[in-house]
Amino acid sequence: MELPAANDNVKLSAYRPNLPLSVLNGKAPSEGFDKSDYYQCYGDGSSVTSHASGALTGYETLDAPPHYDFYANTQVWGRRRRFRPSLYQLHGNPEDDSKPPMYEETTAEQMEGDTSEEDEEEQKEPPPEPTRFGWVQGVMIRCMLNIWGVILYLRLSWITAQAGIGLTWLIILISSTITGITGLSTSAIATNGKVKGGGTYFLISRSLGPELGGSIGLIFAFANAVAVAMHTVGFAETVTDLMREHGAVMVDRTNDIRIIGILTVTCLLAISMAGMEWESKAQVLFFLVIMVSFASYIVGTIMPASVEKQAKGFFSYRAAIFAANFVPDWRGPEGTFFGMFSIFFPSATGILAGANISGDLKNPTIAIPRGTLMAIFWTTFSYLIISATVASCVIRDASGSINDTLSSGSCDGLSCQYGWDFSECINNKTCTYGISNYYQTLSMVSAFAPLITAGIFGATLSSALACLVSAPKVFQCLCKDHLYPLIGFFGKGYGKNHEPLRAYLLTYIIASCFIII
Repeated sequence: MELPAANDNVKLSAYRPNLPLSVLNGKAPSEGFDKSDYYQCYGDGSSVTSHASGALTGYETLDAPPHYDFYANTQVWGRRRRFRPSLYQLHGNPEDDSKPPMYEETTAEQMEGDTSEEDEEEQKEPPPEPTRFGWVQGVMIRCMLNIWGVILYLRLSWITAQAGIGLTWLIILISSTITGITGLSTSAIATNGKVKGGGTYFLISRSLGPELGGSIGLIFAFANAVAVAMHTVGFAETVTDLMREHGAVMVDRTNDIRIIGILTVTCLLAISMAGMEWESKAQVLFFLVIMVSFASYIVGTIMPASVEKQAKGFFSYRAAIFAANFVPDWRGPEGTFFGMFSIFFPSATGILAGANISGDLKNPTIAIPRGTLMAIFWTTFSYLIISATVASCVIRDASGSINDTLSSGSCDGLSCQYGWDFSECINNKTCTYGISNYYQTLSMVSAFAPLITAGIFGATLSSALACLVSAPKVFQCLCKDHLYPLIGFFGKGYGKNHEPLRAYLLTYIIASCFIII
């Protein structure tokens, strides 16, 4: 039976045996008391002697069993913590539940003061919890956005034209197998102990040692900083080309890319330094934009082909087109299996974007494995679907001229079955459209082409933002471990999330330098 604490305002006599006062005073009772009631009080016949001796001397020997609250350093907010009973409570007079006498260290006034202080502490609100993310928003969406990139929109259709549907699927599956094995290794480390902030560096340094972890972490942080510049330049080039199509030029093409790139990375820095909550909202926005672009593309493949699209090689779903594009048609110096594999494989990487913010996850041991593996699965599925659908609707070569309709003369090529004659540009190798020649095929097929451009913007900006967040987080953990001299300055965190603002500025400077270069 557990005794109450001193401040629970419960009578201690309720927990003591109901014995006659003469027995408690050491006198023999005039009438014998019922031993069965005494046994019922304790429920244990084996300890009658000790209980009786305690009762005869006026001391309570029924000690409280161990309880977690007696030894814990923390307590749940809003609940009064229980304390282990004192000797005064255990040895006090059964008929007297007063507080300790004055000669003890704790006086009544002190106890009342302590109680009021405890009440004030309980009334205080708990400190605000930092922002934490689950496996969907924190890992899966972040990894999917980092995996998708411009290769999906601008090169996947061309790779399919070179390798054919069959070998393209093989390339995709091999790449996903490699990243899947890496994801399983990351998951094994993440589930083998407590995961804190530092992402990849923390996992490697705590499993393989600081020697490997420190060297890999430093290079990984620098590589992410350079990747910010790469993705930002890809976005700036697309914007510059759109501006030039409409006659808008600031200085020249190279300097326009630099200006737009610096402005873009500055905006991304502002989003990152505003906090992980704002950065996560921006990532969700980019994810929705990419989903809308995918939907626009799928709808476009189902819609009937207009004359302009037919002149560019699009004829909607045709079994003959699928059969012709299923086999490879290698062209140019890069027209080999491993050449196409080397071009596609970077679009399968980026699976560590979720693990790199391990310190901002609610439960990293669950979020990292589940989110990473689900991201690999869904991105692989999207690559397979897009490569198969685009090669089932668009032929390899087309002129783009609406005057190249089928005439009475001889006609060579698959387009002859659909009333178009592209023999001249095929023989002269001057075709500018078709999946073998036109990188913007997805935009041409899409129901609304600007949505594909928006998807390219979303893919590049989300990847740049993910790298801009990953590099400072990893570098901050590396600085806190003091493995290298003179870098501890960048390990300081600010705010409830311990944001590495100094590391953010360092990453921004590195990215800006590479954008200018």
